[in-house]
Amino acid sequence: MLLTSSHTVRGDGTRDGDTPGPGAVPALSVRGLTKTYRGGFTAIEALDLDIPDGAFFGLLGPNGAGKTTLIGAVCNLVRLTAGEIRVFGHGHESREARRLVGLAEQEINLDRFLNIGEMLVYHAGYHGIGRREAQRRARELLDLFKLGSKANSRHTELSGGMQRRLLLARALMHRPRLVILDEPTAGVDVELRAEIWGYTRMLNELGATILLTTHYLEEAEALCQEIALLRSGRIIARGSPEALRLQFGVGDLAGVYARAMAAEDGARAAGGPP
Repeated sequence: MLLTSSHTVRGDGTRDGDTPGPGAVPALSVRGLTKTYRGGFTAIEALDLDIPDGAFFGLLGPNGAGKTTLIGAVCNLVRLTAGEIRVFGHGHESREARRLVGLAEQEINLDRFLNIGEMLVYHAGYHGIGRREAQRRARELLDLFKLGSKANSRHTELSGGMQRRLLLARALMHRPRLVILDEPTAGVDVELRAEIWGYTRMLNELGATILLTTHYLEEAEALCQEIALLRSGRIIARGSPEALRLQFGVGDLAGVYARAMAAEDGARAAGGPP
């Protein structure tokens, strides 16, 4: 398959080199995660979170809620103060866990010294993919994301939308089972947003677990099977879009968000949990 793992799937649903098959263990399991930065700011405190294998999961919250810190911790970009993270049962610092995660960052952080074809091949090398296989994989993904004619271009020659698609291609080079998309449609036009929605739905339908952060509530409502609202490093509400609308007595996710944040502000004012 183009987007999902090429490992052999056995009769019991498990894959060669992977943890047991779908549903056996969570794609992501976080226990007691705490991150306090130098200077004393605690971005996340005693956070517990499980994301099932095969889920399309949305993580919403205001700036400073801890979303980027959580993603950085999962991807070994942020050192934990306390707690444990497991990816399909593997400790997050292990080689197995790193191979199973693909990250498309919010910021455009692409190598200016390599053309985009070379960049993808170079990235694949981090995950032990041989050059010939990496070149074939890069061609497939560049064609999928309508970048085939740009293989010899530098990323600085691409439009902003093309760079967004390139970030997705890079994240998928090693066929990760957990794909983390951090604000993937930030600043893109309506047409490209629809394209990215289509790509992410396809990924999920092919078996990848998706963790999406976004400030676009309509995006989360359209794509996500389950959503967690994060505020000051804590989950303040979680459920399917339908369940959250019923819980808060509103007709859309924007209403859920507003009421959940207002309730949290009220609890703080009354001396509740920080």
